[in-house]
Amino acid sequence: MSDRPSVLFVCVHNAGRSQMAAGWLRHLAGDRIEVRSAGSAPADSINPAAVQAMAEQGVDITAATPTVLTREAVQLSDVVITMGCGDACPIFPGKRYEDWELPDPAGQGVEAVRPIRDDIRARVEELIASLGA
Repeated sequence: MSDRPSVLFVCVHNAGRSQMAAGWLRHLAGDRIEVRSAGSAPADSINPAAVQAMAEQGVDITAATPTVLTREAVQLSDVVITMGCGDACPIFPGKRYEDWELPDPAGQGVEAVRPIRDDIRARVEELIASLGA
């Protein structure tokens, strides 16, 4: 068991918002925070507009793959952040839960994804500060 805080980002398809959030957290916090992301109904691949929008900021999420949400992932995480998609997430005592209301970038072009990317970065910066990492 690690003494680093761990964060799980959850959205339905695990292809856009949660992957951008995980990418930002890895990029900004390095190995100070353990990062996971998952979806209740994972897509086949990452949203190309999300990949492009993150690449514009020097963050490479091309190796990320949508992953199914498991009870174990929630149990192993200190903070669980859902992305405004009403996901049914297992609730465990002692966990910190947040819901980030964010537009879904699915089917959107990179122009529409950029503001979502920037909003996520600001929220991730606040999250890092709140975790003292």
